[in-house]
Amino acid sequence: MNKIIISFVLLSFHFAGYSQNIEEMKKGLEAPDFVHYLKFILKKQYKVDTINIFSTTSFQGTPDSLAYFGKEGKVYGPYKGRHGNYLIKILQKAPNAFYHLSHIVIDTSLFNKKFADSIANKIIAQVRAGTTTFEAMAAVYSSDNSNAAIGGDLGWLCLDGMLPQLSNAISRHKKGEVFKVWTKSGLHIVTITDGPKQDTGFALMLKIIL
Repeated sequence: MNKIIISFVLLSFHFAGYSQNIEEMKKGLEAPDFVHYLKFILKKQYKVDTINIFSTTSFQGTPDSLAYFGKEGKVYGPYKGRHGNYLIKILQKAPNAFYHLSHIVIDTSLFNKKFADSIANKIIAQVRAGTTTFEAMAAVYSSDNSNAAIGGDLGWLCLDGMLPQLSNAISRHKKGEVFKVWTKSGLHIVTITDGPKQDTGFALMLKIIL
């Protein structure tokens, strides 16, 4: 019984020491002279990555989300990775142009190009005439199951991160317009619900392996 208690106490000290050590690292990495601290005092492996933010509402993982929500100069973590735990410092952020978009994807694996095009033309005509809404058409016709139920809403997307055909078409249209775009993914009916606006599009991040 005494051995169990001693082991528990030692383990508690270990985690307390680890936590305190991490906090000291964060303070050093957030200091103005953090480069000297990182290279000559901390002496940990590190790398610098540039994260491109393609969506402000859907993130691929921790670095992607942290790049958007994190604050410049702050250190976050620790996080678990394939090669051990690591900390992340947001070095710098830069803006980019974002559009709030909705789309309807016509499944070209089911319909040939001519028939898919005719369906798209009818949907656009009805939406423009006001006999139905874009959201209602998305719920019925869109093959993109990730957003069809919410009217095809894609959230805010970075113009530079889109397929070239899509970004070119969006650049030529205005808020509220409904138009079709052929891409390698198929036929999209698109509407710009808002934008453009400037938001965080890039983040320079320092990753420190613990």
